Amino acid sequence: MGCFLCCYFLVIVYNRNSMDNKVTTGEKTMIGKFSLLHRMERKFGKFAIKNLMLYIVSAMGIVFAVDFLMPDVGLVQLFFFNTAAIMDGEFWRVITFIFIPMEANFMLFTLLMLYFYWMIGSALEREWGAFKFNIFYLCGIMGTIAAGLITGFATNYFLNLSLFFAFAILYPNVEVRLFLVLPIKVKWLGLLNLALFGYMFVISDLNGRVALLVSVANVILFFGKDFFKMIKQWRRKAKWKRSTR
Repeated sequence: MGCFLCCYFLVIVYNRNSMDNKVTTGEKTMIGKFSLLHRMERKFGKFAIKNLMLYIVSAMGIVFAVDFLMPDVGLVQLFFFNTAAIMDGEFWRVITFIFIPMEANFMLFTLLMLYFYWMIGSALEREWGAFKFNIFYLCGIMGTIAAGLITGFATNYFLNLSLFFAFAILYPNVEVRLFLVLPIKVKWLGLLNLALFGYMFVISDLNGRVALLVSVANVILFFGKDFFKMIKQWRRKAKWKRSTR
């Protein structure tokens, strides 16, 4: 299954690189016109939260500031997803874990990470629209909660990672500055994160592996169609080459 995930990401990135600008906006609209998601958007799109990532990142910033200025409060500890604590009545932990900021030794790094995730979340919302991005993020939250119920504990690490995977798939050739200095394309960072994900999958037990897969199910749900399309294209090309020999 770990190998499947690696192949999955590689195929999608290749597909996005090789088919850029070959599908017009009108064609994309016709392709998705009768999809379940499109029908849902027509009915419930008015309830979508616009600029969702701005609210999420702002909440993370507030939690970080409170934890930094008033460490005795232990706000981050109160926000962790912990099944035992939830069963004891601390129900807010089911959702508050998404507002925990990324761990970092330096304030500047934390602020940069918050900005980075706001940037990629906003880019996904511009690409998909507010409703589709809301659904993607909601699926990620539900997957993370399911993973937490399986293992007893969960963080928003894989939820944030799913955003990065989606961004790397859609914008593989965007360059970022690694350590603020080294220019590197997002697809290489995506593959590096995928390798780490695969390593965690290999060393985990069965419950851990199920939890890992469930936590990124939103990526598979949203890009699975592209994956299977690419497999069909490869099969047709292979069949055509054999028939022309």
